[in-house]
This record gives sequence, structure tokens and C-alpha cells, in this order.
Amino acid sequence: MTAEALPAELRRAIVQIARTPRLLVACDYDGTLAPITENPDEARPRPESVGALRSLAGLHETTTAVISGRALRDLATLSRLPSEVHLVGSHGSEFDIGFVHEIDAKARDLHRRIEQELDRIINGVPGASLEVKPASIAVHVRRAARDDAQRIIDEVHNGPCEWEGVSTTDGKEVVELSVVQTNKGKALDTLRHQVSATAAFFIGDDVTDEKAFAQLSGPDLGIKVGGGESLAEYRVADTEEVATVLAFLLEERRNWLYGEQSPPIERLSMLASARSVALLTPDAKLTWLCHPGPDAPAVFADLLGGESAGHFTIKPHRNGLPLGQRYLPNTMTVETRWSRLLVTDYMEPLSPAHRTDIVRVISGEATAQVVFAPRPEFGGVPVRLLREEDGLRVLGTSEPFVLRSPGVQWEITSDGMHDTATALVQPAPGNPVVLELRCGTTDLGPHELPELDRRAQAGEYWSSWASTLKLPPVEPELVARSALTLRGLADSDTGGVMAAATTSLPEEIGGVRNWDYRYCWIRDGAMTVRELVSLGSIEEAEGFLRWLHGVLATLAGPERLHPLYTLAGTQLGAEAVIDSLPGYRGSRPVRVGNLANHQVQLDVFGPVVELVMTLAEARGDLRDEDWQMVRAMAEAVSRRWNEPDHGIWEERHMPRHRVYSRVMCWVTIDRAIKLGEVYDRPVPPMWPQLRDQIAADVLENGWNPEVKAFTTAYDGTDLDAASLFVGLSGLLDPQDERFQSTVTAIEAELRSGSTVYRYHRDDGLPGGEGGFHLCAAWMIEAYLLTGRRTEAQELFEQLVDAAGPTGLLPEQYDPIAERSLGNHPQAYSHIGLIRCARLLSQ
Repeated sequence: MTAEALPAELRRAIVQIARTPRLLVACDYDGTLAPITENPDEARPRPESVGALRSLAGLHETTTAVISGRALRDLATLSRLPSEVHLVGSHGSEFDIGFVHEIDAKARDLHRRIEQELDRIINGVPGASLEVKPASIAVHVRRAARDDAQRIIDEVHNGPCEWEGVSTTDGKEVVELSVVQTNKGKALDTLRHQVSATAAFFIGDDVTDEKAFAQLSGPDLGIKVGGGESLAEYRVADTEEVATVLAFLLEERRNWLYGEQSPPIERLSMLASARSVALLTPDAKLTWLCHPGPDAPAVFADLLGGESAGHFTIKPHRNGLPLGQRYLPNTMTVETRWSRLLVTDYMEPLSPAHRTDIVRVISGEATAQVVFAPRPEFGGVPVRLLREEDGLRVLGTSEPFVLRSPGVQWEITSDGMHDTATALVQPAPGNPVVLELRCGTTDLGPHELPELDRRAQAGEYWSSWASTLKLPPVEPELVARSALTLRGLADSDTGGVMAAATTSLPEEIGGVRNWDYRYCWIRDGAMTVRELVSLGSIEEAEGFLRWLHGVLATLAGPERLHPLYTLAGTQLGAEAVIDSLPGYRGSRPVRVGNLANHQVQLDVFGPVVELVMTLAEARGDLRDEDWQMVRAMAEAVSRRWNEPDHGIWEERHMPRHRVYSRVMCWVTIDRAIKLGEVYDRPVPPMWPQLRDQIAADVLENGWNPEVKAFTTAYDGTDLDAASLFVGLSGLLDPQDERFQSTVTAIEAELRSGSTVYRYHRDDGLPGGEGGFHLCAAWMIEAYLLTGRRTEAQELFEQLVDAAGPTGLLPEQYDPIAERSLGNHPQAYSHIGLIRCARLLSQ
């Protein structure tokens, strides 16, 4: 029997409960896992059900149990269920994880008296038997004559069942007398509490199972096997259908937890407008989109939760793998191509501030299947889709959403919570199908411009900007793509710059190092726009500095800066977890917000002052407001440079006196002095002295003669790739033996083939991570500064090879599994690629 034979309502209920964060699956034994037999000692479970239970038990955050009236020892012997499946016997009196109820002397005495009386009652009756358990005794009459059976049951009910301290459970031709107060419902609750289940699934056939069904509520699911009245909401016919239910639950749970179809991270392509982003899979599935901004809740979160979390898919009706995907040159327009079918995607770059508009054009000759499944608020709100003449209207959300699709005949289905629209469309030569997703408006009317004009306009927005860039001769096309990516991460309205387009793409598959990077870090933002200035574009740097001045205007001074803010320049809310999403390939938790918001990071001033210096050189003048900010940051450094902090990597440990943070404090003062000298601004007399003091402090306390390197911090021997900045910043002459030795030590400990790790120390978090593309870029620069150009070129070629087919880089790379990791696309990685290409071109 296949899952399709189950009622549609039951399938939807199973799909729903399969997506709970922590699932408890419990079932009865006789009549549920095993068919009822004339001889109870011959009741063997169906192997399909045993396999499903065992596989469910092996899944993350999933517990399975069998709750039976049988004695625990007999249940274990007869069922032969694997150890992963918990066994609960005697209606909850016996647990395989320890006998829950201690039997005191009084209860043991009562147990003996019950056994004696029941022995008397059944004495001489063929087919009647007792099953003696540690805390109860069951009277079985299934094989007795009907008259004898009824007489025994009546005598038991009117006799020992009435005794004080006796708890009675009636089943099919069995009555059980227990000396402890328990039932299957209490057993289910005990298990639920032990495993902190967010939902419980129970399936059973007996009268005794009603106690368990009575305990189900909210997201729980109860299924009755066979006929008869029941509190269970759903019903199946027999043990064969039980096996089908368990197999379907296993399939849905596994798919939800592990997202086995997740595309490799580096193969995702980013669409961008002037203020938002979206991600496409290599086969044209819109897998990630947030609205009303890129740091808002997701409308499509397929990337982190599979298709149930929302997606917008276009593919050939007769399935086939795409032949390729590419950006149109110097644009953020993406083409995905199959034989006889082409999907072209772009975001409207000039739509109003409250809008996020995506245009999807289907052209060619093949029939295409379209699936539109919006799930706003990370799938947390019910969604209804309303068909109208020119498209679909999304109902039930705080933000308006419409899909303009004139001429498309949609079929709408529901899983009980969300609607999904599907359609088959037939483009023809010269007559493409145009779908327009409009977030933030109720307008389904036609656009004032033809689609081809809008596509050209969107392309011109990016290509006209890209044409102004001064590209290096080394990897010019990849540098241009990196520059376009960085500009796509910038908000042209606010000036804020995202560190990456996504949240919670894992640093380790299946691990917990999953962070939200959809915000503006002061350090990352400054480094991003400074790299664009180096390519000839100053607009983003001016926007970022306007953003930063706006943030500073709300504070008493730079010392009060948080490490990161929203793109609008406001403080972040508390870091939270989206429990309903299983994460990319089962990597949980999915986080929103970032706890680093409350850390002390004293290195952030250095990149800002370096940006001001680079921008002043490009513009030919230093603006007064920028100089005032530099002075304020230098004053902040003068007061706080010798404090410990959390550093660039935002470790959730105690603060340390970090070499990189101290070097960046030196950079702040050094570049401030140079700005004053070049642009004729008054330099306070204590600044040169302070610069020398910080440098002496780093050279004395940061150098560790034992490891022959500048270490992470003053208090240990652990190494950190960021300590390369002792030489990269100019604090120490790159020809100094101490810097050369540091490069060698970091190379030996932290470089692994094509990548470089940040560090290998215990940072207080479980699991591991990949190497950082940015750290590889720093190593390339260090090689160049120390005269090792061949090694620099080789490592740069490996960095280039790590880019995805459309030229995008996530944060990290795992050289062992040979796969990309971390949020994507990552500003740091593209900054490193651009800088290395420029340095290698010199």
C-alpha cells in the first residue's frame, strides 16, 4: 500500500506534525504494530513498521516508543524491537529507561493478594490465564469459552477491582489490575516531558489507547486502528495501513529535517535591486526572498526549510536538468536555460521604497510548470490565494503580495494551512509568459512599460555602473562580478551594507554555527565600500558614511557604537530561533538577529578611518564631518585601546587582549595622523606618542617566542589569521623576521590546501567550521609582502576555483569534503578576491 492511498486529510496532518521541532512517535503493540493473534505469544510486529520506527528513532530530534499493556520483559522478547525504540510496558508501569514507579511494601503485599484472588477466580477454566507483571496482573480470557469469559470478567470487576489501591484497565478480552496509578496517557505524558517534545503522535487500536488519545492536544496527532468509538481524530483500517502511515511519516520527517535536495551553496545566484536581494537555485527555483527588506522575515525560505517553507519554481513540465545558468554580462539579470526553455529573472531596481518586485520571463517552446507557494513570516502565518483575472492575490498577511500573471490558469490546493498555486504555461516564439511578483502592493494592473523595456532598464541600471569601474588585468570579469555583488548587498536608500544575503547557512553541515548576516556591521560595511572606491566607485562609500553619521548622531560618541545595526541604522532586536525551520540540510538552529550586537569590538574604528582616508584620496579632499568623526574615533581609541574585547570573530567567550584589535587601534591613530598631515588638519600632539605606545605594546606582548609568531591574544599561544595584520597594516615592516615567521607559523597551522582557517582554538561552540575565503586572501597578501609571489598566485587560483558557476562566493570552504559553507554571497569573500586581483596586477 502506498501513501497516496491514505486519506488526503490524514496525509496533510502527517505532513504538518512531521515539521515539529522535537517529535515523539508512540504506538500500541498488539493490533497496531502486530496483528491480533489467537495466541498472544505469536504476535510478531510487521517488519515494515519496525523498520520505519527504527529509522524514525535515528533522526535528529525524533523519539519513538511502543506503549503496551504487555509486561516489559515479554514486550521486549516478543517484539524484538531495536534498542533505539523505547519500550513502555504494563500500560506505563514499566519503562525501559528505568522503572518509573517504586513499589513499596504495602503495594507488594497488595500485589500478592490480587494474584491469589485472581488465581482462585480462573481456577479450572480452560483458556483463562494470568499475566503477572512487576506492578500489575492481567487476566486474559480471549481463549476461554464466552460464558466462562464473561463470568470471570464480572467477578474480577466486582471483586479485586473494587479493592483500595487497585487501578483497573480494561482491554479487548483482558482486564488488568495495577497497584500503581498509571495508564497509557500518563505514560505518553512522561515520555513527552523526558524528551521535551513539541508534538506527539500516537496510534493505537485498543480501548486502553483512549487514555493516550485523551492526552493529545494542539499540534498532536492521534490515529485509531480499526472500528469503534474513539477520541482520535483520524482512523486507519489495519496494521498494514499502520505501516504505511509510519513510512510516510518517516519520509516527510526526513525530508523536512535534512533537505536532501539542497543545492550546493556556491551554486546559488543572487538577484538584487537597489534595496533588496533574492536567491535562485541552479534550476530557477526562487529559494530565498525577504520582505519588506532583506533583513525582514522570509516570504520564500525553501533554502532553510524545503519547499514547505515557501518557493516559486519554474521548470519544464517534462523534467530535465538545466543546461546552464548565467548572469547577463555586467547585470544582476539571471538566465536559466534548458533545451527549448529559457527563464529570465531580474528584480526591478527602481521600484518604490516599500516595494520588492521580481519579474520572471518564460520563453522558448517547451511547456513549463509553475509552482507559486508564498509562505510569509518564515511560514508562520496561514496563507490563502485568491484567483483574479490578471493573477493571484495573497490573503492573510500583514504586507500585501500579488502575482501578476495574465492568461495563466492557476489550480489552487491547500495543505490545511497554506495555499499553493500551480499552472502549466506554454510560451511561444515571440510570445513569452511574464510573471510579476509584487511585494508591498495590491496593484495587479499592467505596468506602464513593456517587459522588454523594463528588462533593458534593469540591465542598464547595473551595466552603466559597472562600466565606470577600473578593473585590474587579473581576473577582470570575476572582479566585476564581485563588485556587482558587493553593490547588490548595499541599500541605496539608507547606505547600509549587508555582510551577506542570508541567515543561518551553516559553517558545518548539521552543526549549530548558523548566524544571521543580513545586517550592517560597521567593520564589514567600511571594508566593502572601501574596496569599491579602489575600483573607482565612490557613491557607495559616501552612502555608507552618511549612514554611519546618522547612527553616530543618536549616540554620545563612537565609544557607544554597537558592532552592527539594521540596514536602516537602528538597533537589532534580540537574537531568536525559528524553530519551525529545519535549516539548510538539517543545520539548526535557524537564527534571526545577532547576539554580537552587544559585544565590545575595538577594532571597528580602524577600517572606518582607512575608508575615510581612501575616499579622501579618491575625491581629493577631506570633508569636515568625516574629519570630526575620525577625531572622535581617535579619542575613543585613546581612552579604550588597552581594554580586552571580543574581536573581529565575535567569539562568545570572555574578552581578551587581542593582537588584531590592538593593531586596528594603532591603524586608527596612524591613519588619523596621516589624514591631518595631508589635508592640513590639526593633529593633537599626543597622537604620535600614542601611536608609538600602541605599537610597542603589540610588539612586546603580542609576539610569542615559544611559537615564533604573533599570537591571537596576549594570554596564550593560539594562532589567528587576523594577526597577519601586524604586517599587512604597516605596524611592522613586512621584511621583519618576526612577521615572516608569523606567516610561516600561520601557514603551517591554519592553511589547509586551498583555504585558510581563522583559528583552531576552542571558541566555546560545539562543532567545527570551514576555512575562510577572507583569511586565504590575507595569506595571499602576506605571501606577496614577503616575496613569495608564486605561492600567492597559486593560492589565488584556488580561491578563484572555489567560486560558483555564476561567480559568487560564500563565506567558507571545507577542503576535506570539498564544499562551500556559510552565508552567501559573503561580502568578506568578494572583498578578498577583489583586493588580491588588484595586488597581483601590480
